[in-house]
This record gives sequence, structure tokens and C-alpha cells, in this order.
Amino acid sequence: MSLIGSETFKWEDADKRQNIMFRMPRNIKFNDNIVVREDEMAVFYRDGKALAYIDRPDRYALTSLNAPIVGAIVKFLSGVQQQAEVVYLQKRAFDGKFGSKQPYQFRDKDFGMVNLRVFGEFRYKVASPENFVNQFVGTFNYATSAEVEDRIKEQVVILIYDSLGDMKQQGMGVADIAANLTNLEQSVLSRTNDHFALYGVSVEKLSGLYISLPEDVQKAVDTKSSMTILGANYMQYQAGQAMRDAAQNPSGGTAAAGVGLGAGLGMGYTMVGAMQQGMAPGPAPAQVAAVPLIQCAKCGTANPPTNKFCASCGVKMGPTTVPCPKCNAQVAEGTKFCPECGGPMAAPATKKCPSCSADAPTTSKFCPGCGKAI
Repeated sequence: MSLIGSETFKWEDADKRQNIMFRMPRNIKFNDNIVVREDEMAVFYRDGKALAYIDRPDRYALTSLNAPIVGAIVKFLSGVQQQAEVVYLQKRAFDGKFGSKQPYQFRDKDFGMVNLRVFGEFRYKVASPENFVNQFVGTFNYATSAEVEDRIKEQVVILIYDSLGDMKQQGMGVADIAANLTNLEQSVLSRTNDHFALYGVSVEKLSGLYISLPEDVQKAVDTKSSMTILGANYMQYQAGQAMRDAAQNPSGGTAAAGVGLGAGLGMGYTMVGAMQQGMAPGPAPAQVAAVPLIQCAKCGTANPPTNKFCASCGVKMGPTTVPCPKCNAQVAEGTKFCPECGGPMAAPATKKCPSCSADAPTTSKFCPGCGKAI
């Protein structure tokens, strides 16, 4: 410390390992010195204005009116103390992790509404000291890397959701996401420059991107992928699964092997059960009983009763029905024509608004164009 109270400050190494920025804990006095090293930069603020961005390593003397005598006189006469401070920033890149707090609802043509969650890592650094300090220090009043990363990872998740929406518009379905993760990362990175420029941050890299599906949907996707790899249809795939399960049964292994040799993969659950009954020695009952199948309302494929999604077209199994727009009969969702009256299962007819002539559904009470009562 000098005779006029000035001091020399630097960013201590212990704190630098964890933080991307460091705010001096007090106002800068007249002729205080700061040390700037190779891997850091400093921003000098006085009266709310950024006067200097110092990114070259050296010792710098800063000027303010906060000298022991002069500062006291100014404060006594005007009642105002000059605000002068220094914020250090690191030049090196930092790594952070992100994960979605709320699921992203992805409307898939085969599986319907699917809730997705995204996880991964990102690398970022300060690109514009002025914007960084104005936003994170001035506007948000942040002081640690954790606070900065919380803000960045929320924006990264938003960009991933935007990119997923664009790729869905181009025809990508839930079953295609795993094969398009690299394309998704590149799409997000191409958006980061414009999105994060306001914050003075550049996102250098995305890695480890993972998108999780609900368990039921993931099981249906895996089944569909296995069928594609084997070149089998649904019945062939399920027959193979039944024979594998029967072979794992110690009391029915011989019969199951005979089924595999004699019938091939084209046989269904019913054929497996019937042949096992015929080949079993003596009066012993069949080891694998015939399983009742449920027909898909959309494509007609027979499915086991435990399936929640059709293994052929992916439509959700179950008694989901919609009313016929003509006769109001309950019809299985996805049906093109009503089995009761034969009418098309199309959207309801529209009517004209008397005020603006806009088309509105017949069930509407107010016009979607002008808002007036119909």
C-alpha cells in the first residue's frame, strides 16, 4: 500500500479454477494498480460506464476520485461517492452440462404425442467482454460461473427444441432421432452465434447429446428396428419370439425345437400352440397355449394383447374412438370411412361468419377471424 492509500490487485489462482469472472470486492481508489495475466482480461467501470477493456498482460494504474482526501471532500460537498470497479474475465473455455427441466412434446405420425427429454454437455467462453459484462454483471447481477451456466443451458435446451421442430417438419420421426443426433448437434451450433451474441458468449461445442423416449415408445421403436434388420413382418417376428420363449421353457424345449424345424418363422402364435399339442408325448397338455390376438384399428395387423403400440404401423393400441361427423357413431381412430353410415371420417363442415365471411367450424360459437358471435 502506498502513502495515498493505493493498492495492487490481481485475480487469485484458487478462485480462477472455478469461476469465469471475478468482481473486485470494493471501489477502486485513486491510482490503484491491477495485474492482468495472459489467460484473463479486465473491464474497468467508472460511474456506470465501461471505460477500458484490458486484455494484454501487464500492470495498469487506474484513476478515480476515490482518494483518501479528495474522495472524502467530493462526498462531503455533493453527497455522492464515485463508483469505480473492476471485473476480471477468463479467456479460456469452460464446460457445462444441460438437461431439460420439462419434457418436449413431439407429435409423431406413428406414435402420437411423445414426451422427450434431452441431456448433454456444452463448451463456452467469453466472446464479447462488453456484452458479457453488460448482461451478466449489469442486467442479471451474476457473480459466479454456476449462475452464468444456468442461463446458458436453458437457452441451449430451447435451441435444441427449435431444431427438433424444424427436423420434424422435414419428415423426421421419433424412430429416426437416434440416427440424426449428429445432424441435430450441427443444427443447434449453427444457431448459437446469433442467439448468444447478445450475451457476449460463444458456444464452441455440443457433445454427448442424448434424447430419452418413454419406456413404452422405446420398446416399440426397438421392435420396429429389429423387424427391419431381420427383414421380417410382424407375424414372422412374433412367431420367432414365441419359439424363443418356448425353447427357454425346460418342459417344452423339445416341442419348441420341432416347431422351429417344421413350421419356420411364418407360423403365428396359434400354429405354435397347435403343433406343440400334437407333438407332445402322451396325454400331456400343450406347453404353449394359443394366444388371442388383437387387430390394429388402423392397418389390421394382429397384435398380442400386451402390446400398447401396433408393431406394424406404430399406432397406439386400445379402444380409442372418435365420433363420426355424420351419424355420431363411435369409430376407431384412424379409420377413413364410418362402418355405420359409410360417410368419410373428415373434418366437420364449416359455416360462414355473417360479419367477415370467414370459415369457422360448425360447432364454433365465435368467429376465429373477427371474434364476433356466430
